[in-house]
Formats: sequence, structure tokens, C-alpha cells
Amino acid sequence: MDHHATPGALRALAARLRALPPSCGPVRLVAVDGHAGSGKTTFAAALASALDGAPVVHLDDLATHEELFEWTGRLREQVLAPLRRGDTARPAKYDWVARRFATTLEVPPAPVVLLEGVGAGRREVRPWLAGLLWLEVTRETARERGERRDGPALAGFWAGWMRAQDAHFAADPSRPFADLLVHQRPEGYELREQPAGTPLADTFRHRP
Repeated sequence: MDHHATPGALRALAARLRALPPSCGPVRLVAVDGHAGSGKTTFAAALASALDGAPVVHLDDLATHEELFEWTGRLREQVLAPLRRGDTARPAKYDWVARRFATTLEVPPAPVVLLEGVGAGRREVRPWLAGLLWLEVTRETARERGERRDGPALAGFWAGWMRAQDAHFAADPSRPFADLLVHQRPEGYELREQPAGTPLADTFRHRP
């Protein structure tokens, strides 16, 4: 099923997510994945608003300069474990300027919690997910957007990031397991279901 994610359609998606069985304790954990610069943060914010202010965990807050993709342990221990118990998670937040974990976040065990960032749908996280959404933007377009957003001062960082991102998705792709592909259009977002046969997509479709 394809439809444009107008505010009403986003609310319909939000209702659909709320109806999924919990996947992490009492929480329905929903991943928003895609290439860096694809618009994941903006889409997650719009979806969180449709979910009446659902918490959003940004993987940029858990990654570091030295561990761009080695955040799985922190996610499991500081976010997934407490949410599974029905407790508020309090992960440490990385400061990309100070280059250290400087503050603490609070993530309550809401009915739906969004996990946003590159690799949110990775193999080690998928068992905890109620659903996986993929921002369908090409690698090249996403990079152009990201570099335009961040400016020339971060051009060197982007070069290293792209190598790490390419290696990650080559070894552990998320898109084949996505339940919905999210296309950004001038009039809003268009949501497309994956073909039948992907494990999460089949489960997502047949859940009440």
C-alpha cells in the first residue's frame, strides 16, 4: 500500500504503530534508518509529534568519534535493558564538540519509542524492534544534503564517515528488513510497503 504521509496519514501510521505488540518490555521500539543526510531526524520528529510526543533516541547521542558504529553495547545496556524492565532509560549523551559524554538523557517507557540513526535497524537491534522504517534516499543525494547542511568545515569528517557507513551497510544492511520505505516528496512523505517475504514486513503486516 502506497500513500502520502500528510498529517492525517502520519496520524494513521502512528495509530498503526500503537497497535503493534510491544517488542521491548512494554515498549514498541520503532527504528528510523537510512543513509546519513537522508532526513531521518526530520521524519522522526514529525512521526513523534503524530505519536503525541513519543520519545526519540538519536544514535548520534550514543556514537563517538572513535566508535561511529560500535554503540550497540551502550544501546543495549543504557536504553534497551531499562525499557525492557519498564523503567526510564538514562543513557549518557555524547558531546561532539567536547568529544566526551557530558550529559544524561531520559527516555521513558512510552507506548512507542523511536530509535533514529544510521544503523538503527542493524542485525543486533532487530530482535527488539516492533517495526523498521527506511528513508529511501540514495547514498549520493543523502551525502550532498548532509554536506550542504554541515558546511565545508566538516568535509573531512564526511569522507571518513562515508567509508564507515559503506562498510557497515555492506556487512549489515537494514533496508532489506524495512517494513516501510519512506520517500520524501514536495507535498510530504510517501510510504511504501516492502514486497512480501522480508521477515519484519510480514510480521508488521499481519499484526492487528
